Amino acid sequence: MIKIAVLVSGGGSNLQAIIDSTKKGVLKGLAKVVLVVSNNVTAYAIERAEKEKIKTFCIERNYYSDDKTYNADILKKLQEAKADIVCLAGYMRIVGGNILEAYPGKILNIHPALLPKYGGKGMFGHRVHEAVVAAKEAKSGATVHFADETYDTGQIILQREVELSPKDTPQAVAKKVLEIEHQIYPEAIKKVIEEIK
Repeated sequence: MIKIAVLVSGGGSNLQAIIDSTKKGVLKGLAKVVLVVSNNVTAYAIERAEKEKIKTFCIERNYYSDDKTYNADILKKLQEAKADIVCLAGYMRIVGGNILEAYPGKILNIHPALLPKYGGKGMFGHRVHEAVVAAKEAKSGATVHFADETYDTGQIILQREVELSPKDTPQAVAKKVLEIEHQIYPEAIKKVIEEIK
């Protein structure tokens, strides 16, 4: 059974999709979520994890003198949980180099657009959907990729498109894309598991 750790900052709907898929979806019998780490003590994702009796750890950057010690604590928690794969699910920070080195090809991120379009620093959440609508795109979608030292540039694992209507608001685009995210994140994790086994 592959052990997954999830790093979150917000609501955790992708975390929930991953958890659900380990119980009755594509990850059933393959993987389980063993740890949820949040850099935001008010993240609803923490509540989701606690309801599922998953070990949680809150670690806010402002309590640390530098990124190095902050990331060292996260890595320690990942290693204590014996995590095999790390999934970023709305985690609003760049992953530390020490974590990337410890988990080469095993840290996944999900982005609410068809990368390489609408990625990079500052491109997250509704900003992405607003940019897609402003550009009058006929489609958008979601991308699962490997995390690296920069925003949204890692190798793409899985992508899926969604058709847009000229009448779609950023909120409507967000809703369509989120549905796709919930489908492809567990599928991408399965793909990575099959490659590392």
